[in-house]
Amino acid sequence: MWRRSQVLTDLEFYEIRYAGKAASFVRGFRSVYLGFFFNCVIMASVNLAAVKIANVLLGWPMWQTLLICALLNVAFAATSGLWGVLVTDFIQFGIAMTGSFAAAYFALKQPQVGGLSGLFHQIPPKTLNLLPDFGDWRTALAVLIIPITIQWWSVWYPGAEPGGGSYIAQRMLASKSEKDALSGTLFFNIAHYALRPWPWIIVALSSMIVYPHLSDIARTFPYVDRTLIGHDMAYPAMLRFLPVGFMGLMVAGLLAAYVSTLSTHLNWGTSYLVHDFYRRFLKPGKDERHYVAVGRLVTALLMLAAALLTFELQSAKRSFDLMLSVGAGTGLIYLLRWFWWRINAWSEVAAMVSSFLVAVAFFIAGKMGPEVSPYVSLVSTVGITTVVWVAVTYLTRPTDRSTLVAFYKLVRPAGPGWTDIRAEAGVGTSPDSLAQALLGWVLGCVFVYAALFGAGRT
Repeated sequence: MWRRSQVLTDLEFYEIRYAGKAASFVRGFRSVYLGFFFNCVIMASVNLAAVKIANVLLGWPMWQTLLICALLNVAFAATSGLWGVLVTDFIQFGIAMTGSFAAAYFALKQPQVGGLSGLFHQIPPKTLNLLPDFGDWRTALAVLIIPITIQWWSVWYPGAEPGGGSYIAQRMLASKSEKDALSGTLFFNIAHYALRPWPWIIVALSSMIVYPHLSDIARTFPYVDRTLIGHDMAYPAMLRFLPVGFMGLMVAGLLAAYVSTLSTHLNWGTSYLVHDFYRRFLKPGKDERHYVAVGRLVTALLMLAAALLTFELQSAKRSFDLMLSVGAGTGLIYLLRWFWWRINAWSEVAAMVSSFLVAVAFFIAGKMGPEVSPYVSLVSTVGITTVVWVAVTYLTRPTDRSTLVAFYKLVRPAGPGWTDIRAEAGVGTSPDSLAQALLGWVLGCVFVYAALFGAGRT
């Protein structure tokens, strides 16, 4: 459906699905909200990981790492564009995976670990269980129950949007055909969830034996900034066991992974800010050379803002929890807007504003008193946001009929949510089968996770 919409960025979707000033407002608002504010939080969390790795491996202070990485990424993203990012992503994935497998191999070779058999004998059995201990409901809720029952359909963050937007849509829109978009997205999920995690898991388990306490990391690396030491520093601390040559490859792999992620976000954010805000609302009708020049300037400013924000972050987990809470409750509307004609632009505005305000309220409450459990704030935000946007949907006027008919003719979504519009459009039924799509979704999830645990078993 993204391919059939014929848009250049996923924000153009709003002005073919909705109509009037509300549609333009949502497009402009989300271009700034996502392209700048949300995007900078994501890039800052990635910067934080780079800072911690460079502090351990190279002894660099935060400012030096951020300066070098900013110059590298801006030069890369501003000159290569989307095509350059796609090609180099493929090469960088190979480099990064080679380095991560080497890290896992040499972690297991350490005498304290004693190979896979030694690792399994020393790690507490419950750590290796497929399912969490349901006697510890706090952990079980956080890592299994909430993700399976609530999080997958209700929470939005770039790369995991129920409606398939953000830079996932960017990749699908840049592909040659619907078939290429589908197969490319499936391959991404296999590589991301089935191939990539195991070397990291092995290194993480080994680090629990080599560095049982954070004080062990601090003692082993006395030059490391104490403010940066946390559980997310265990991985770079394990890389000291790599021999010369492999260490260089690993640094190159980490740098490749970092550049791959940042260049994706810089291109994604710049496309929103330039194409969907600057070009659409501020300076329409200019030649392409003008927009390219503005895009390069915006790329540099985005990197600068993300680097400055990095100084305010403390851990990768905290920033990830913040992103989840800000996007909580909006995921369902991004999914249902494809399948239910009644959702309008004000539904999306209500979802975004309410989720943001509730997340900020929980954040402030945590700062002023006892910290609220992440899963409590997540579920509460989902519930409040869903009630708000459903109420707004029924209290506001629906999108005008002509826009809905034109959207159906273009995208032809399946399901009962478009029955009346489908009859008015007069172009026949959808080429999709909702039942087959749901079956394909279930089988795709089973295939990916079976591949994950199958790879681990071998």
